[in-house]
Amino acid sequence: MAYSSFTVTQIKEEFGIVIREGDRFLPTDLPKISVSQRLLGILEDLPWAIAVGTEKARSEVIINPILLEVRRVLQQKISVFSGEEFNVEPELGLNGVCDFVISQSSEQLVLEAPAIVLVEAKKADLKLGLGQCMAEMIAAQRFNASKGRSIPSVFGVITSGTQWRFMQLEGKEITLDLQDYSLQPIDELLAILIWMATR
Repeated sequence: MAYSSFTVTQIKEEFGIVIREGDRFLPTDLPKISVSQRLLGILEDLPWAIAVGTEKARSEVIINPILLEVRRVLQQKISVFSGEEFNVEPELGLNGVCDFVISQSSEQLVLEAPAIVLVEAKKADLKLGLGQCMAEMIAAQRFNASKGRSIPSVFGVITSGTQWRFMQLEGKEITLDLQDYSLQPIDELLAILIWMATR
């Protein structure tokens, strides 16, 4: 078994997770973020990524540049990993490749704790990625604890590139914000991701 095999039902049953649906945990008064011309230029290829329609195209043209912009704004104090093998507890199915992992360490060669945000790219139906992303969040929580770097919250993101859905894991409880957030305005999306990366 691997992250991609998990359903929401399995997450609840196998890990004793309680899921709260619909509660917004994101602050409403996030500061304005200045978006670089570099990112705005990259996002001009958005129609191409949408037309191609693959997770790879969306990851490369939309998601990765946005996460690297978060890293830039935070002056490289975080690390962003793409396609990272994240084998935490294979005997429990907590193994496999994560599309993106953000860590509060500036070290980019090796994933260091704490892992704080896990981003899963999906083509269209964000609901299909819920179980997988939740399993990755649980793995991050356990990874952090094993390194002696437990933190109050681990965040999960499922995105098509144009739509973003956010989750928060605290203890044994996952809060799922059922509002989908749009790519535009990009400064608001960046503010959310920066808030998550600095919690």
